[in-house]
Amino acid sequence: MRQTPLDATALWADLQAVRAHAPLVHSITNLVVMNFNANALLAVGASPVMAHAEEEVCDMVGIAQALVLNIGTLEPAWIRAMALALQAARAKGIPVVLDPVGAGATPYRNAALCGLLEIGAPTVVRGNASEIMSVAGLAAATRGVDSAASTHEASDAAQALAGKLGAVVCVSGADDLVVDASGRRATLSNGHPWMTRVTGVGCSASALVGAFAAVQPDAWRATLAAMACLGVVGEMAVERTQAQGGGVGRLQIELLDGLQLLDRESFVTRLRMVVHGHE
Repeated sequence: MRQTPLDATALWADLQAVRAHAPLVHSITNLVVMNFNANALLAVGASPVMAHAEEEVCDMVGIAQALVLNIGTLEPAWIRAMALALQAARAKGIPVVLDPVGAGATPYRNAALCGLLEIGAPTVVRGNASEIMSVAGLAAATRGVDSAASTHEASDAAQALAGKLGAVVCVSGADDLVVDASGRRATLSNGHPWMTRVTGVGCSASALVGAFAAVQPDAWRATLAAMACLGVVGEMAVERTQAQGGGVGRLQIELLDGLQLLDRESFVTRLRMVVHGHE
C-alpha cells in the first residue's frame, strides 16, 4: 500500500495525537532514569506507569497502550518481570520498545537480552551505535553504557537487525538513523552534544517512542516522530540554557519544559530529516 509522503507536518500530527490521547505507557526501566523518564512522558502528554513487580506486570500490560523495556539496571526479578510483560504485550498486540542499555558490556547483560529476544521480537529496538551493533551480533567496543561507535558505523548492523527481527531499529547519536525490515531509512540531525551529559535522555527517547507507537500504528513513522520531537526539543533547550548562562543542571528542566511547550512552527521549521527510502 502506498503511504502518504512523510514530512515534518505529518510527524507533528503524531505529537498532537499523543497529546490528545494521553496513551498509558508501561515502562520497566532502570533505577537511574525512572523519574526523568516518567516526567518526560508526562511532559509530552502521555501517561506513565513504572511498574516492575512480577505479581502485577501482566495486569499493567493489560491496561497499557505500549510497553517499554530498558535493561539498564538488571537483577533477576526485573528480568523475570520483563519476560512476563513481553509475553503479555505480544499476546495483547500492543507495541513493545526495547532499549538494550549497555548491550555487550557483560555476559550477564547479554544473556538477559538474548532471553528476552527468544520470547519474541520487540516492535522497536532503540539504542546507541555500540548497543545496536552488539545486539546485531557484530563486533563493537562498548564502554559501559556509552557508545564507542558512530551511527554511520552501525548502519549495516541496524539494517541486518531490522531484517532479522522484523522490527524497527533506531540508532541514536549525533545523527539518528531509523530503519525497518522493508528497507525504509531516515536520518534525523537535530539535537546537541549537551544532551549526552544529562542521564536519562537516551532512555527517555525510548519511552517517547513507546508513547508515539501507542497512537501511530506505523512503528517506523512513530519512531521518527518521537526522535524528531526530542531532537528539536533538545536543540532548543540547549539554546535557552546557554542564553541564561546555565549548564546541564538547568538543561534537565529546559528539556522537560520543551517537551510540554513545543509548538508547530518551531518543530516544522527546525526539523532536519532526510528520508532515504519510503514505499
